Amino acid sequence: MRSQRTCSRAGCQRPAVATLTYAYADSTAVLGPLATASEPHSYDLCEEHAVKLTVPRGWEVVRHEGEFGPDQTSEDDLTALAEAVREAGMAERLDDRADPPADPADRSGGRRGHLRALPTPPGD
Repeated sequence: MRSQRTCSRAGCQRPAVATLTYAYADSTAVLGPLATASEPHSYDLCEEHAVKLTVPRGWEVVRHEGEFGPDQTSEDDLTALAEAVREAGMAERLDDRADPPADPADRSGGRRGHLRALPTPPGD
């Protein structure tokens, strides 16, 4: 017998009907039909929490059109959603590779990802 997944929100025991995934590189939250399998970097939400979802200012939400329900997942919809999130993640990784890694011996203030190496102050 297949166990029913519940909402990921703390204290909520309602059945999950939607899956929320974040594309951090694009500041986007993707809310679609319940995924066929639970993923470690996604969140299952009940209908109430899926409908009331809000995101931080400056973020966008890509929402499934229509109502959420346990029988509304289709292979095409899930595949398209998964591909969109996967492509966003791949683009983020490629952007990170475009920046050459900072040479530890170079103290000129190089940049690596979101961190900045500051030059050593004179006299240290």
